[in-house]
Amino acid sequence: MKVGVVKETFPGERRVALAPNVLSPLSKAGCEIVVESGAGVEAGFPDSAYTERGVSIAESRQQVFSACDVVLQVRSFGANLEHGRADLDLMRDGQMVIGMFEPLTSLDAVRAVSEKGVTLFAMELIPRITRAQSMDVLSSMATIAGYKAVLIAADHLPKMFPMMMTAAGTVAPAKVLVIGAGVAGLQAIASSRRLGAQVYGYDLRPAVKEQVESLGAKFVEMELEADAAEGKGGYAKEMGEDFYRRQRELMTRVVAENDVIITTAAVPGKKAPMLITSEMVDGMIPGSVIVDLAAERGGNCELTRAGEVVRHNGVSIIGPVNLASDVPFHASQMYAKNISTLLLLMSKEGKLEIDMEDQVIAETIVTKGGEICNARILEALGAGAETSG
Repeated sequence: MKVGVVKETFPGERRVALAPNVLSPLSKAGCEIVVESGAGVEAGFPDSAYTERGVSIAESRQQVFSACDVVLQVRSFGANLEHGRADLDLMRDGQMVIGMFEPLTSLDAVRAVSEKGVTLFAMELIPRITRAQSMDVLSSMATIAGYKAVLIAADHLPKMFPMMMTAAGTVAPAKVLVIGAGVAGLQAIASSRRLGAQVYGYDLRPAVKEQVESLGAKFVEMELEADAAEGKGGYAKEMGEDFYRRQRELMTRVVAENDVIITTAAVPGKKAPMLITSEMVDGMIPGSVIVDLAAERGGNCELTRAGEVVRHNGVSIIGPVNLASDVPFHASQMYAKNISTLLLLMSKEGKLEIDMEDQVIAETIVTKGGEICNARILEALGAGAETSG
């Protein structure tokens, strides 16, 4: 079985789908690896890092697609609509493509890949079950995003994070509020604490209080009847507008008391809930910083602009995008572990075996044999048809 890795074409994307750290298990499983020349350079892996491990280097993208049974990507067509469209012409019937695809919001791209007869696996759909933790790309990349968000905030804040006792006087610690205690939020809490900040955490799921406090942060208590706020897989569930309105009212005071706000609230396949209004920002101390990790989904702050730094009454609202690409070396290693573990799950003596009875495979596969076979995607397509009708 030939497995190919191509260079990422999404603007600014520096990760690579396979890093050298995972090549040995794949080779032992009977996979022959082909990597497009230069695919790993931006992540810190030159071609020599692959060839010394027995990997073949292809001179062109077309060569990889034409020679390989499986093609691995970080951002496949659906997650790279403009520049990834060219890959559609290179895909062929029966070929397997594995990568991030944003299938819930790129339904036309899903249809196009299905029509090519491609077997597509979307890494974002990996179920959050114990057995699949080593394949959970959303958690891996969220870990990096939470870490980077804190560094961005510290860089923009006109204060230092830690308390310091100096000959010039005592420096009070910065106050950091992290909204959303998922993987990114918990990493942001931990990183803020390492830098010495006074940290607070809030989540609409009361069950995460213990996790927040275990990292040394204080949990912000809000009596909002959020018992039913946790959805499938441990993600926050989308709530009604009335709930978010009451939440914003209670949040106003807390936001004004902190120097840094890091927001991480997101619902898969949905627009991010708006948690911080412009009025809340007006109440913040000039020099304060908001880092909105939900910027690519519309943002948790009303003033967020994806990829930009907005300054409003002395407050910096930062909407970073693709943060994992800013740490491409370790992000690629983590992603490579996720994607190779999924591939190994389907590799039996050098051949592919797709067991649709396996929950991981059944929930991650999107298309096969010219048909869309994922229940969540079919549901989304049905909802789209109802809306358009």
